[in-house]
Amino acid sequence: MSSVLYDVQGPRAKARNWIYAGVFLVLFGLAAWWILSVMADKHQLDGDKWTPFVTDSRIWTTFLIPGLLKTLQAGAIAMVIALPLGALLGIGRLSDHAWVRGPIGTFVEFFRAIPVLMLMLFSSAFFVQFTTVPSESRPLYAVIAGLVLYNASVIAEIVRAGVLSLPRGQTDAAKAIGMRKGQTMAYVLIPQAVTAMLPALVSQLVVILKDTALGGSLLGLTELLSMNRQISANYSNTIASLVVIALIYIAVNFALTSFASWLEGRLRKSTKSTGAVVGVAEVSDMATGRAV
Repeated sequence: MSSVLYDVQGPRAKARNWIYAGVFLVLFGLAAWWILSVMADKHQLDGDKWTPFVTDSRIWTTFLIPGLLKTLQAGAIAMVIALPLGALLGIGRLSDHAWVRGPIGTFVEFFRAIPVLMLMLFSSAFFVQFTTVPSESRPLYAVIAGLVLYNASVIAEIVRAGVLSLPRGQTDAAKAIGMRKGQTMAYVLIPQAVTAMLPALVSQLVVILKDTALGGSLLGLTELLSMNRQISANYSNTIASLVVIALIYIAVNFALTSFASWLEGRLRKSTKSTGAVVGVAEVSDMATGRAV
């Protein structure tokens, strides 16, 4: 018996998969036990390493909350700029005019081929040499510039892939009723493609938020992850602070993806979609040039 997508497993295959799952769980449990035992031997599980996050409000008001706000500030500004810029670049890549399509394609391919950290470093050097941006604001500007250049290029490919994923009949129908290329894109293709692109776009927004940590590592941006050094210096609890910071990142990104899932559901109910979806797994292909 088989379905459209795969062959239904028989009794032997199901039993083999249960064995694989059991072996994995055992190995995972052993690895977790070993990690916890090593941490216990190094006194990383002692109560005094973790209780400050519950008993000392200064650790939140002085370090974690200001760091989180700086992370959200850098990520939000980068998202607000990168999303419309990426949409414009993606539409430009679909232009019928070679003099528009060529330069935009070169821009997109160039900036998505450069690591985002290198773009941040170049941006920081640019602000030092050619602008009068205050030194205290320079890390934030450099992080935002690097995030915008890289992620706008990736978003451009997501937009292009989302529009191309729609059936050709959509464009043909718009032409049949006399709509111009711009009208077809604005009123027919983009509204339908938004729903198809949303999973990949949300994945890229999460990447933007997480990549702000690069600025704290090398550029001195006082974002959430960089606060680990200050917390460790004051409370001598490096592992505990990293765990708490990781949980904060998980909570923020979960809230972002949950909101996007709710929004996607609303869009699918309010508009007639073709059902074409740009998968989250395709984002990495788009970033490395393997997307269609």
